[in-house]
Amino acid sequence: MKLYDSELKVMDVLWRRGDTTAKQISNILADTVGWNMNTTYTVIKKCVAKGAIRRSEPGFLCHALISKQAVQASETSELVAKLFDGSAEALFASLLEGNALTREQIDRLRDWIDRQE
Repeated sequence: MKLYDSELKVMDVLWRRGDTTAKQISNILADTVGWNMNTTYTVIKKCVAKGAIRRSEPGFLCHALISKQAVQASETSELVAKLFDGSAEALFASLLEGNALTREQIDRLRDWIDRQE
């Protein structure tokens, strides 16, 4: 399932807070992103249509039907396929060569890789 940036903003609220009313989501995104209520409700409805959110009553309660981990895995696979010719190794090399990671982060990744072997 492809989620756009605006849809990810709504999903992030649900992943952090759990089940939340559309009104509460709207208030949060008004404060953090500057969206008005109509914008938020439109994006929520798109997420419902995609099957990412289930809406229930009372109060237009929203429930995430897809986990953050599932979206991260999908987006990562798409990124690797699109920009790194399908090579996760090339992605890691890009991160390491670009100094995007601190020594501590590299050490944690090394430990994680060692545990995977």
